[in-house]
Amino acid sequence: MEIKQQLKLSQHLVMTPQLQQAIRLLQLNQLELRDEINHELENNPVLADDLTDPKPRNEGDADGPARDLPPEERIGMTERVEADTNIPDRLQEKQAAEVDWEQFLENRSQQQALPTSRGGFEELPPIEQNLTKLESLQDHLLWQIQNSDFTDTERQFAELVIGNLDDRGLLDLKGIDRGDGTRTPDLSLEDLAKEAELNPEDAEEVLKIMQQLDPVGTCCRDLRECLHVQAELYGYDDTEMAIIDRHLHNVEKRNWGAIARDLKVLPEEVIEAAKQIQKLESRPARNFTTTDEKSIAITPDVYVQRDSERWVVVDNDKGLQRLYINEGLAKRLLKDPQAKDFIGEKLRNAQWLIRAIEQRRKTIIRVTECIVDKQRDFFEKGVAFLKPMILRDVAETVGMHESTISRVTTNKYVHTPQGIFELKYFFNSAIRRTADEDIASEAVKQAIKRLIDNEDKENPLSDQAIVELLERNEGIQIARRTVAKYREVLGILASSKRKKMF
Repeated sequence: MEIKQQLKLSQHLVMTPQLQQAIRLLQLNQLELRDEINHELENNPVLADDLTDPKPRNEGDADGPARDLPPEERIGMTERVEADTNIPDRLQEKQAAEVDWEQFLENRSQQQALPTSRGGFEELPPIEQNLTKLESLQDHLLWQIQNSDFTDTERQFAELVIGNLDDRGLLDLKGIDRGDGTRTPDLSLEDLAKEAELNPEDAEEVLKIMQQLDPVGTCCRDLRECLHVQAELYGYDDTEMAIIDRHLHNVEKRNWGAIARDLKVLPEEVIEAAKQIQKLESRPARNFTTTDEKSIAITPDVYVQRDSERWVVVDNDKGLQRLYINEGLAKRLLKDPQAKDFIGEKLRNAQWLIRAIEQRRKTIIRVTECIVDKQRDFFEKGVAFLKPMILRDVAETVGMHESTISRVTTNKYVHTPQGIFELKYFFNSAIRRTADEDIASEAVKQAIKRLIDNEDKENPLSDQAIVELLERNEGIQIARRTVAKYREVLGILASSKRKKMF
């Protein structure tokens, strides 16, 4: 054993705090970015925004690039955060701490103010337009229970039943899976009655009354009971009631002969009865929802607009605070020697955050412009003209890594004349054509949907027939199992279940 000196040369990637912050912000969508900004505003006293603390007109805009600083103040401040490249080693934190923040703020106050808005879009609608709430099935049933002549125990039992309804409006007493992998035991109507201190015999009577509330058929335990309650209330005949009680599986398979033999009636009578049964509601909660779909709005990160013969990409900064450094507060705090180090660190964090947000904005616009350029036919003509494209195509064009393109396009939405789409929507695998260039898989899905929409409902197209039509009419070569997969993705039933008998 001996002691000696040795030189060793190695390369490694250092994830600086600035780079980590830039990558993290790049993955956030518009709403998540707002939350991140609000969090930073609460924890950084020198960081301010134009919404809660409007900036005086004679002050500079603190979100400008680092080139606004004098050379002697650029130490630790002028490196550009690039989320897709290997960044050179930063200067030591000790060097960055030596920045003369008082001189920095003095120079910033002398700079000309930049506009606080990039303009482009109308103001957001007033909040009064978003304060409506649709009535849920539970609220509708509770209102009827409160206006009934139920006793206190019966009303408590009814509330337990309403609390166990599924999204169809049926009573679901099955157990649920716990986070540790175990499952809760299944419940019964007697268990609910016991919890409400109600006689189990009275529980059945209360449930029957609830099943006749509006909408009729709610609070039933299965589809058969739901249809039976409605048919009984609406005065259906014995044949229709028997089909509901014993032959729903044959109705689903359209096996009219089996039903006719069992009930000893003509097949024509079975078909007429099936027509009447089809008028009943299989989902009593269809017209109710726990979520107001009208209030679920996707906030696009960018807008694609047509300007004469070219397409323009504009970022959506409405509702997003414009950040700047509160220079007055920072100057006062820097006069305190004990707070100087703390404020210096907060000033650096504020500068890093402002630059990272700006870099995020530029990166999203740059990637979107590349997508628009490659998918120009889509924006002009529609989904049928969507071209095959992968992450590598965009990465090579903009000079970024594929992982960066993936981060930029995840949970980011673009507003186009064709609608609002996630940026990932434009990346599709290629499907071969016989004579023309390859087509995107999304365009193939839409072609399948068009064929099914226009098919003869009494003689629907099979998957193999769709394969042959696609190849003959559009030159698309695709396997039958691929058609089945795309059909399931689109939520379209098989041909045997799409057939319209009457």
